[in-house]
Amino acid sequence: MVLPWEQHTYRNRHGRGIRRPVFGTHIPQYRTSAGYFDDQVLSQVTRLKRAWPELFTRVECAVEDVPPSDPLAWEEFRVKLSQSFPAEHGVPARIALYRRPIESRARDRIDLQLLIRMEIVRQLASLYGMNPENIDPNWQG
Repeated sequence: MVLPWEQHTYRNRHGRGIRRPVFGTHIPQYRTSAGYFDDQVLSQVTRLKRAWPELFTRVECAVEDVPPSDPLAWEEFRVKLSQSFPAEHGVPARIALYRRPIESRARDRIDLQLLIRMEIVRQLASLYGMNPENIDPNWQG
């Protein structure tokens, strides 16, 4: 008699077998909303980088879930969708996109893509002192 742990395929202790996803990892149900958002940011940055490679040589993009929530006592509290940080002391300029506020404003996936593109273009324009229409002719602010 062969004991279960001596067999070639060993099942878990409840005898249900090795757990794996019910659906394949390549189909859309497998992606989380954060993963989908990251993919959309990457595709928009890639699209803009092809059109304006010189703008992205010294700029990094990051995604955060929510913006920092520590306004000063006299500041008006307003939820930011994105924020840019100019380069200083050897640190490149950065653009931070805030996932939750952008997702809450989007009605559907197409609207989400447009909001992401609009925020990246807006922050690039503010970093370089340009009009957003010069970076992306389809920009609607």
